[in-house]
Amino acid sequence: MSYNGRYISVVIAASGMGKRMNSNINKQYLLLREKPILAYTIEKFDNNEYIDEIVIVAREEEKEYCFNEVIKKYAFGKVTNIVGGGAERQDSVYKGLLAVNSLCNIVLIHDGVRPFVRNEDIINSIDGAANYNACVIGVPVKDTIKIVDAKKDIIDTPERRYLWAVQTPQSFSYELILKAYKEAMQKKIIATDDSMLVEKLGHRVKIIEGSYSNIKITTPEDLKIAELLLSQL
Repeated sequence: MSYNGRYISVVIAASGMGKRMNSNINKQYLLLREKPILAYTIEKFDNNEYIDEIVIVAREEEKEYCFNEVIKKYAFGKVTNIVGGGAERQDSVYKGLLAVNSLCNIVLIHDGVRPFVRNEDIINSIDGAANYNACVIGVPVKDTIKIVDAKKDIIDTPERRYLWAVQTPQSFSYELILKAYKEAMQKKIIATDDSMLVEKLGHRVKIIEGSYSNIKITTPEDLKIAELLLSQL
């Protein structure tokens, strides 16, 4: 089903090493109930009625494994390309953006190890990109946040009501995010997430409230939480 005539692409970043997982298998291929984390993630977008294509960014040496053990094994029909990643996440996402279909109007960028994104959050992200050209999914922080210096001395306590934990998907007009990435490459700007590059252009980014269950699996403790979340589905 078309979304108001727009072509919707998804770039899934799945080229991380997962050093904090203390595993000899990269985190996106770790199994949850005998199924790779990445497969759960792709499935959410493959099943969404508005998504037209999915581009996976994997480590160059894992592209064949990704195709055989995830894409082919679980018959994901919307995956059109698996591209090799770069040195950093930012480089990898840029490669993914360059690989989407030329018809793309809106692109969602998502972490391969966030398998619990809800369908409603995907739809809200598409709506947000259509209405504002740039939006991110996030949740209000529950804890008080402290800003500390290099010596670990607290130097400030920002007001919690203004603080949100940002997740993915982060969703954009394709033209806007590509412009942001190209400028970042030219100016050697390093960002911790995609929306920061759009902010650097002076463009406003809307935040949309998502779910606390949309966790990023990066540590052994996260795996245990993921197992619990799966048991509740």
